[in-house]
Amino acid sequence: MSYVFGAMMAVSLLYAAFSGNMSVMSEGLLDAAGGAVELLISISGMLIMWSGFMRIAKDSGLIGRLSRLSAPLLRRLYPDVDAESDTFRDISVNLSANLLGLGNAATPPGLDAMRRLKRQSGSDTATDSMVTFVLMNTASIQLIPTTVAALRKSYGSAQPFDILLCVWITSAAALTAGLISSKILCRREKWKQSYRSPSRRCASSDYSNA
Repeated sequence: MSYVFGAMMAVSLLYAAFSGNMSVMSEGLLDAAGGAVELLISISGMLIMWSGFMRIAKDSGLIGRLSRLSAPLLRRLYPDVDAESDTFRDISVNLSANLLGLGNAATPPGLDAMRRLKRQSGSDTATDSMVTFVLMNTASIQLIPTTVAALRKSYGSAQPFDILLCVWITSAAALTAGLISSKILCRREKWKQSYRSPSRRCASSDYSNA
C-alpha cells in the first residue's frame, strides 16, 4: 500500500506541475488536513463514550460469556486448535470483542492468537486456521458499529444508528460467503495434495501398468 499511495502522490504532483495547478493542489491539501482534524474532534466524543461502555462489558465478564457461548461454533471452524488451549481462548476473546465493537480490546488477543497459530504450524505458510481467523476479523459482525455511527453523526445524521439492521444483514452475508468460500478452497487444496501424493501416484501407475 505504501507503493500505491506513493505512486498516487507522485502522479498528482506531476499532473499539477504540468497543468499549472500547484496552487490549487496546495489549497486542497491544507483544506483536507484541516477537515481531518475537525472530523477527528467531532467523532471523538461518541467513540470515547462507546469505548467506555465496551470496557465495562469486558470488565463485567460479558465478553467472557460470549466467548463460552461461541465455543461450539469455533470448534467446528478451527478443528486443528485444541479447545482447552490458550490459542482457542485468544480466538474466542478476539471475536467476542469484535462482535461488541471493542476493537482496542480485540487487538491484543488477536495478535497473540496469530502468533500461537504460526508457532503451531511451524512454518511461514498460512494455515487454514490462520486464513479463517483473518477472514473472520475482516468481515466480522458488529452489534454496535460505533465508528460508522460516529461518522454519520458528524455529518449531520439525525439517527446515526438507524443502519444497524443493514449492517447486521450485510456483515452476516459477507462473513457467511467468506467462510463458505474459504472452506471450499481449503478442501479443494487438500484434495489436490492427496491426489498428488506419492502413494496415490504409485497406485495410479500400478493400475495403468496392469
